Amino acid sequence: MSSNSKNIFQKLLSTNAYSYDLGLLLLRFVCGLMLLHGWSKITNYPEEIKDFPDPFHVGITLSYSFTVFAELICSLFILLGLFTRIALIPLIILMIIIVFIIHSGQSLIDREHAILYFLAYLSLFLTGPGKYSLDQLLEKK
Repeated sequence: MSSNSKNIFQKLLSTNAYSYDLGLLLLRFVCGLMLLHGWSKITNYPEEIKDFPDPFHVGITLSYSFTVFAELICSLFILLGLFTRIALIPLIILMIIIVFIIHSGQSLIDREHAILYFLAYLSLFLTGPGKYSLDQLLEKK
């Protein structure tokens, strides 16, 4: 193996802060894609609310509003890296509700997307938003 290819291989395996923060930026981007679900709920409101679940019997409007808030507003905050950990809390709660209540009794494959989002949200909650975030800019001031 040439020394040049060794350097490239070592850089790929490096855990330096640069690659760590880029990884968190990418994770925030993936988590932020949930806003597409929220946007769809806003733009297709009449069709979406008809059969919307109300697992806690608080009313369809409140259940729907919480879901739209989490999926649209909180996801936007995550994309920006603004109040990231706070914005993740409603999304984590939403995914727990979806996995264990809305899709309870269904196969793991039917719950896969919610589980994957839950794990991504939990990972981001534990790590924080990283250097490339508005949270980081606010912290410096």
